[in-house]
Parts: sequence; C-alpha cells; structure tokens
Amino acid sequence: MHALATLPVFFKLAGKRALVAGGDEPALWKAELLAATGAHVDVYSDAFADGFIELAHAPPAGSLTLHRRRWRGEDLAGAAIAIGACTDDADAEAFAAAAREAGVPVNVVDRPAFCDFQFGAIVNRSPLVVAISTDGGAPVFGQAIRSLIEALLPSGFSRWAEAAKTWRSKGDRLGKTPAAKRRFWERFADVAMQNATRAPVESDLVQLLSDAEVSKNAAQPITLIDVGDSVETLTLAAVRALRRGDLIVFDKDVPEAVLDFARREARRHAFPSSREEIVASVDEMIASAAAGKHVICLRTAGPAAGADGEDTTKYIENAIQEAGLPIIILTSAAPPR
Repeated sequence: MHALATLPVFFKLAGKRALVAGGDEPALWKAELLAATGAHVDVYSDAFADGFIELAHAPPAGSLTLHRRRWRGEDLAGAAIAIGACTDDADAEAFAAAAREAGVPVNVVDRPAFCDFQFGAIVNRSPLVVAISTDGGAPVFGQAIRSLIEALLPSGFSRWAEAAKTWRSKGDRLGKTPAAKRRFWERFADVAMQNATRAPVESDLVQLLSDAEVSKNAAQPITLIDVGDSVETLTLAAVRALRRGDLIVFDKDVPEAVLDFARREARRHAFPSSREEIVASVDEMIASAAAGKHVICLRTAGPAAGADGEDTTKYIENAIQEAGLPIIILTSAAPPR
C-alpha cells in the first residue's frame, strides 16, 4: 500500500453527544452535518447566524440545542466529537487543547494545524456515503471530484445500500463460506448497478440467492484487460473486473497503480518470460477459472513476444479457447487530454 496522507474513517455518532463552538455559517454547516448523523449536538456561541434557530427546531436527525454563551472546558466532558469555528489561532489552540485534555477528537474549521481529523467533500447516498479528502490542501478540488462522483452514483443506490444492510443480517442464508457470500455480493452489485432507478424487492433477494448457488464452482470466463500507459485509461468495466478478481496475472510493464484496484485478498503475480513458465502460468489460469475463480490477465497494448519469439498474447487466447472457456477482452480507453 502507498503512503496515506490521512486515514479515512467513518464515525458512528447516532445517540452520542457532539459539541460545536461557534455560531457563524461554517459552524452552522458542521452542526447540520453532525445532526444528520443522529447525534445530539450542543452549540455554544454568544450569537448565532441565520439558520441556527430553524435547524434547532427541525434537525435532519438527532437533536440540536443552542447555548447562548461561550464554550467552557467542562462542556467537553462526555462529548464524542468537538468542532470549533474559531476566530483566531489563539482561540483555536485553546479549544483544541481543551478537547484533547478531555479525550475528545477535535476539528477546528479552516485551521488544519489544530485538527485531529478533517472533513472531506461528501457524496450522500446514505447509507452509501463517499468522502473525498485532499488533506486540507485543495477543498475546491475535492468538491469538483464530488460532483463527478455524484453524477456516477444515482440517488437510487441509497435504496440498494439500505437493502444490503437488511439482507446482510440473514447470515448463512447468503452463503456458508466467505467465498459463497462474496459470490452473492458480487451478483448483488451487478443487479444494483443495472437497476439503480428502482427500489429492490424481496424477489430480487430470491433471485440473487439462486444465482449465487448456480454460480458455485461453475466455470468462469477469463478476462483479458488491455492496459494503456496509465491508470487513467482503465474503463469502468475493467475496474469492476479487477475488483472481483481472485487470480491476477500481469505483464511486468503494467503500471503499478492499476493493481491498486484489485482486491487485497487476490492472488497476483507477474507474467513470466520463458516458454515453460508461460505454459505453467496459463495452465494455472485455466484451472482456476474452471474451478469457478475469477481470473484476470492484465496485458500491455500490442502483441507480447515470448523468449522463443512466439506471440504470447495469441498463445494465451488460443489456450483458453482450446480449454473451452469463454474470454472477455476489455480494451483501454483513450488517454485524457
């Protein structure tokens, strides 16, 4: 894994107490966001911007109480999270220090030096939630990326995510092994993608269970993905295929960033160069696919010559066809300009 500037986590705040210090518009947005999670939000300020009183009367969830005074250190006791909309660095430093002394994670709006955590741009398809962070470096850029993701995620996905929470409670009915459960959820993702405009119904669950059982140990096609010069040329279909791969074999010239889309649990190895090793690797691919595994072969554009001059790309395709397995070939997209 590459280095992370920050750790993405999601706080469960329903029923817990949250504290906001400040009554300006940035504090209003943070207070509404916290209330939307179901938290009980206490806001401390000598004055409140327009919108606070309306929010206190009708929060999106949870509750919100306004306290017309400055925050005090004892107010932080029992809080699960603390947000400060501070007027200067001295106020920010005092608030952050008091929160940490009380053992409360703290965020100070627009002052990352005093923050234990940061807010990102949010795509809300709750319970499906996507957060984008630029580590405080470019919030407007994060918001632009949010707009792109919002366009890709229909609002109907929220209903499928809600159904997933309900159906997950059915335990072994979805599969008695981790592999069986993953087959169910892979099929679930496909059906949700194809039917995002409607709500799932009980008959969908029945069909998904049937499909998962039918696919058990059934031979799977082998997916060949032609990779361009960079990760930006991967199509959405290629990314989805990588996310479900059990065995991933790749040319040594495939960009490392492409492999980051693969499941962490997937077995992966670089394609060998000698004829004997190529044959063994292709045999492994075929045996895995015949046993019901999802096999992905990542290859760079153009024919690849083996040690004896043979076109390895063509050999792979011929061997798979002779084994009676279907092939899915996904080409790369044009590079962005």
